[in-house]
Amino acid sequence: QVQLVESGGGLVQPGGSLRLSCAASGSIFRLNVMGWYRQAPGKQRELVATITSGGTTNYADSVKGRCTISRDNAKNTVYLQMNSLKPEDTAVYYCLANEWGNNYWGQGTQVTVSS
Repeated sequence: QVQLVESGGGLVQPGGSLRLSCAASGSIFRLNVMGWYRQAPGKQRELVATITSGGTTNYADSVKGRCTISRDNAKNTVYLQMNSLKPEDTAVYYCLANEWGNNYWGQGTQVTVSS
């Protein structure tokens, strides 16, 4: 089993920045894809960004140019740097880790963009 703990969410004004972190622990052999999804009230969970163990990244069109995903494989940690935040970025952000075809999710961290 893999446990994921997110941190870094909060309230930020439009145009501001936040950095989310997600640390994986437990019975880890080798995490393949790690990433971030988000879910706004009344909407389905959607992809924000993913990164493979080799560093290949994928971003949702809505965050391209504003967000950067990175990871520290030695620490089994993934980060999401979010800049130029907009009110529509408001959501619960969930961390994802994939190992041997199994997906593991964090408990989520709230990001609220409001003036």
